[in-house]
Amino acid sequence: MLTAIVHIDTDADRIPEVAAAIAEIHGVSEVYSVTGEVDLIAMVRVREHEELADIIADRVSKIEGVVRTQTYIAFRAYSQHDLAQAFALGLDD
Repeated sequence: MLTAIVHIDTDADRIPEVAAAIAEIHGVSEVYSVTGEVDLIAMVRVREHEELADIIADRVSKIEGVVRTQTYIAFRAYSQHDLAQAFALGLDD
């Protein structure tokens, strides 16, 4: 599974509509409205690299109100939540 973190700049008056449209795209798992230098951050999870171009370049960046995107590809995930699930045996304590 490939994970991409997509920073998205939008027209300020269209943030909620853009976020909702992005959240409807297959492969987008979450969209966050954030503070800082960008308006939205989307998490994209796909099986193939080619799907990233389909989702980000062909769909997200063409939504009315999207001004710019910047994409980061995750190499590894480090999370206490993920580690706890990986080592859980499903036995009651």
